[in-house]
Amino acid sequence: MRGASILKANDDKTRQLNKQTLMAFSGEPGDTVQFAEYIQANIQLYSMRNGTDLSPYEVSSFVRSELAKSLRSRSPYTVNLLLSGYDPIKQKPELYWIDYLASSAPVPYAAHGYAQYYCLSILDKHHHPDISLEQGMKILRMCTDELKRRLPIDFKGVMVKIVDKEGVREEEYVDDKQVYAP
Repeated sequence: MRGASILKANDDKTRQLNKQTLMAFSGEPGDTVQFAEYIQANIQLYSMRNGTDLSPYEVSSFVRSELAKSLRSRSPYTVNLLLSGYDPIKQKPELYWIDYLASSAPVPYAAHGYAQYYCLSILDKHHHPDISLEQGMKILRMCTDELKRRLPIDFKGVMVKIVDKEGVREEEYVDDKQVYAP
């Protein structure tokens, strides 16, 4: 296992796939960008050809099938994904966890990369199905405080993007409070 390293502090590892679907990715630097751009282009092509957007479930199925195809090729992608979206037909948000082995699972909350080792226990304890945006931001504050306290690198902060019935938007998140280890 290689250590954690930060190449760019302001690198956006997300791609908006359609009006109400966002994909976050982690993994090998070359694979992640190439795969994300490939998926983004194909989802947009589908929308242009058919005049309709895919639902988050349909996008996750397409992504999973593309990862499965690459896994059986000579050059598989080493990419882990979180796919979030709002389904206007079901009138509810959806989140999918997809790993590099093309496993896909709907999840109520998720984290990936090194942050998952520190944040999943907080999410386990504080998440509930009818959570509000304010409560979610409060839990995010707990997660970032934990990362500042325990992550063995210089924590540069987070970029917050919200996916809801209005679409995908970036939320201002000021995180300049100093956190001390107990």
